[in-house]
Amino acid sequence: MRDLIRASGSGDAMTVSAPNALPPLLEDDQEALGQTATWRTTARRAVKSLWRAKWPLVALLILLVVSIAAAIGPSVAPRDPNRQNIMTRLQPPMTVNRQGEITNLLGTDALGRDVLSRVIHGARVSILVGLTAVLIGGTLGIFLGLVAGYFGGRLDDIIMRIADIQLAFPFVLLAIMFLIVLGPGLWNLILILGIAQWVTYARIARAQTIAQREKEYVEAARALGAKTSTILFGTILPNILAPLTVIASFNVASVILAEAALSFLGLGVPPTVPTWGGMLAESREQLLAGRWWLAIFPGIAIMLTVLSFNILGDWLRDFLDPRLKAMG
Repeated sequence: MRDLIRASGSGDAMTVSAPNALPPLLEDDQEALGQTATWRTTARRAVKSLWRAKWPLVALLILLVVSIAAAIGPSVAPRDPNRQNIMTRLQPPMTVNRQGEITNLLGTDALGRDVLSRVIHGARVSILVGLTAVLIGGTLGIFLGLVAGYFGGRLDDIIMRIADIQLAFPFVLLAIMFLIVLGPGLWNLILILGIAQWVTYARIARAQTIAQREKEYVEAARALGAKTSTILFGTILPNILAPLTVIASFNVASVILAEAALSFLGLGVPPTVPTWGGMLAESREQLLAGRWWLAIFPGIAIMLTVLSFNILGDWLRDFLDPRLKAMG
């Protein structure tokens, strides 16, 4: 040990110095280490909570399977979802051909298209529509809610009256009106569903911003000369994200249902794009003839996906509840 020992005074007191000791951490480094430790603690607590709850873990696994199918659908689908074969139309699941092989695991539809391939490709549309529409609606709604809650006054009145007017229109009527003007299409459908979602986020963000804007940490940011944009998006927004995140998880499920309903009515994406709602619409005439598989499999896909998002939303609400954090 290379310590320097120096005697001072009469030699009774000894001073030990370590010239090779590391300098103290800077404040930025200490803050970064603290944030990393906080994220690790939160991640460990989330994993433990998921493992104890069981059902949210099952829901997460289901959503992972659906997301993987949506991401690599063309690679794992056994056939082209739009390939027609009249010779094999309306075959029930697990039908064995002359060679003793199962050619269509979940059967075929009225045009001889493979149901399994169409279910897998339909996951791409549902996940894309659900996540993108919530992202659009959430971004727009949170921004308008922050502005309305922070500034108040006439701007608040204008934004909230626009929200009230939109809520006065039935969603299906609003969607039909916009689709007639914009025309059918996947991205037009996403835009319409996103616009339809912003009111919920705006109301919650406004209420949370009003509750936060007079608190000490916001006053301190103003006293230090922080810009308004910094106060809104750097100071207030991180403290109101918890309820908005929970609402977003539930809204993904509602958007998927809305897309299926519009596709069922023929107002969604073009018929050449396989969707779960479109498959349900095509199965209406065949159900009376006992072709149950045409509706059962896309219906199960919709049910499991929506149910999984709802279960995860319930778990996320409990996980982010500060009262339950204190108990855990």
